Amino acid sequence: MLAAGQACLIVAFAAALYGIAASLYGSRARRREFVASGRRAVYAMAGATAVAFMLLEAAFVRSDFSYAVVASHSSTTTPLFYRLTAMWSSQEGSLLLWLFSLSLWSSLILFFTRHKLRALAPYATAVLLGFGAFFAGVMLFAESPFQRAQTVVSEGAGLNPLLRDPGMMIHPPMLYSGYTLFAVPFAFAVAALITRRLDAEWIRSTRPFTLAAWCALGFGIVLGARWSYHELDWGGYWMWDPVENASLMPWLTATAFLHSVMIQERRGMLRTWNVSLVLATGVLSILGTFLVRSGVLNSIHAFGASTLGVPFLILLAVMIAGSIYLVATRQDVLKSEHRLDSLLSREAAFVLNNLVLVAMCFVVFWGTFFPLIAEAVTGRQRNIGPPVYERFIVPLALILVLLSAVGPVIAWRRATAANLKRNLGKPALAGVLAVVALIAFGVTGSVTALIMFGLGAFVLGTVVQEFWRGVRARRAVAREAVPVALVQLVKRNRRRYGGYLVHVGIIVLFVGVAASSSFKDVQDVSLKPGETAVVGGKQFTYVKPTSELVAAPNGRLEKIQFGAELRVEGRTMHTSKDYFPSQDASLGPVSRFFDGEATTEVALRTALGKDTWAAVAPDIAKLRPRIEEGDKVFANAADELTADQANEFLAVALRGLTDSYADAPPPARFRLEVNPLVTWIWIGSLIAVLGGILAGWPTRRGLTKIASAKYAARVGKDVREQPETVPV
Repeated sequence: MLAAGQACLIVAFAAALYGIAASLYGSRARRREFVASGRRAVYAMAGATAVAFMLLEAAFVRSDFSYAVVASHSSTTTPLFYRLTAMWSSQEGSLLLWLFSLSLWSSLILFFTRHKLRALAPYATAVLLGFGAFFAGVMLFAESPFQRAQTVVSEGAGLNPLLRDPGMMIHPPMLYSGYTLFAVPFAFAVAALITRRLDAEWIRSTRPFTLAAWCALGFGIVLGARWSYHELDWGGYWMWDPVENASLMPWLTATAFLHSVMIQERRGMLRTWNVSLVLATGVLSILGTFLVRSGVLNSIHAFGASTLGVPFLILLAVMIAGSIYLVATRQDVLKSEHRLDSLLSREAAFVLNNLVLVAMCFVVFWGTFFPLIAEAVTGRQRNIGPPVYERFIVPLALILVLLSAVGPVIAWRRATAANLKRNLGKPALAGVLAVVALIAFGVTGSVTALIMFGLGAFVLGTVVQEFWRGVRARRAVAREAVPVALVQLVKRNRRRYGGYLVHVGIIVLFVGVAASSSFKDVQDVSLKPGETAVVGGKQFTYVKPTSELVAAPNGRLEKIQFGAELRVEGRTMHTSKDYFPSQDASLGPVSRFFDGEATTEVALRTALGKDTWAAVAPDIAKLRPRIEEGDKVFANAADELTADQANEFLAVALRGLTDSYADAPPPARFRLEVNPLVTWIWIGSLIAVLGGILAGWPTRRGLTKIASAKYAARVGKDVREQPETVPV
């Protein structure tokens, strides 16, 4: 099977190279059959990659340790669910997942556009196949997932304990889907620049893929935050880690593009800006992949040092240089058809929105690479912590929220005072009343949080107002009940109302972030059984210690668990630290269970109001003498014991250690937290993703129409005064 997998990679690589040549030749020579052949090469690459992907997954499922990657990232004690996800915990497996995702999305876009964009498709195909050839080549010549293990082993090293989480089944595929989906608009933007066909047709054709990429990457980012919150022992969900930042940057530039492209479609403006945003998003997606694999920056999410830094740097250099050249040499066809008429207009609001998003991206970029820049200049690496990021990001986020309320309702071209009053008056009043109410209830601990809450109410007010106006207009036309009118309104204007739903989701997320970061109560305490600590008005009582030997489904010992039972407000919670055995042969048979990797299992009770969170750090220092003594006993008796006897005695020794911890427990260290509104971060994320899916969902031709005369007659004055805010 190793040879079959390697053969699939060779086929994928050869298909990519052939497809590039066929597509370019077909376009230059006007030979449609070669263009079609290039497209089919993408299908061939997808098929070969899919087979390779399934072969590697099958090797992980059956624990085939003849594969080097399986031996180093899985084991027989790894549960089946996690063996299915172990593939992308490795450098090699994640590269195969990247290529599989890229080939899948490339096949879809080329299939859907096979009868249109005929001038652009060959060049876009060549770019997409270029990415495919790069990743297939990297696996063939540097990091193959089908390498044979150098030594035959009966047991693998096991999956990193931190990755034994259900979210890891979804988080990496979502991130890679986002990264690879962004390759689609990147490829068509390059094709549009090469052919000088820079109208909005390529944007319309690739919009569903851009929105899908935005949703997938955003959902992947939030899944990573959720993983950090309930899997790591620090109690937060975002630490401004370099790899976290790498995924956030293309999401920010893509968000800017999705806003500014509406100006190009409506008024033919910002062509240079829009194509630059698309190209930047593609480059930043590859940059994120580079940061995970190069080892240039330290990160809990990275694969560590590797030999892939140079190939990725070359790819990035080609992408950046090529993008700059194409934009610089196409200025004659990138000119805007119109200019900004007024600073009080929807165009101006969207431009400012873009500047804020790009400024946020620059802050994240600078903070991520500042350690390398500082080391190059001063010879000493300096790290930037969360307070530095937040000093700049927080005010930019407040401006962004304000613009998300103003932008969608202000008039195109030029807004009047009457227009502003009519569209912003009541929502602004709602924001002011929300702040007054919060102050009256004693929520005064953070000025920035109060401003965020007020702006959030402002945004929700504008969205509710727009939905109500639309429903009222529908009822005037069709005499429908309110629920029916609402459904029909959204169905006929999916892009607009999906966008409103995205705004609601982002605001809910921001409110959750503001509340949880500003009003969180946290304490690090040392407790003995029976002792109590009060955090955030809640009593945490350390009831008793727990200890357990946890066996895998095959009966072998998977981990040792030392934990604590807590009681909070009459309810029991359990937190533990899990110790996984090391495969280091230099360690003794007992100590290897305590000197390997360990994870903290967090006690978490979620609620719409406040989350209760606890993590334990058991003190096993008193067990060390017994652990060392156990190693000595086994070392002295190694020649006298059979394998079965050694395993039996080892189980007795480990059971004795766990029992002694539970019978005479030392004080344990706890981190105890009460976090308000954290749940609303996850709820807001789901709302935003659903809004993005709704906005990008295909609409049957003819559903979206201009208002009819009958509509205008019935709606009357409202429609005549503000037609752009009352959709059909």
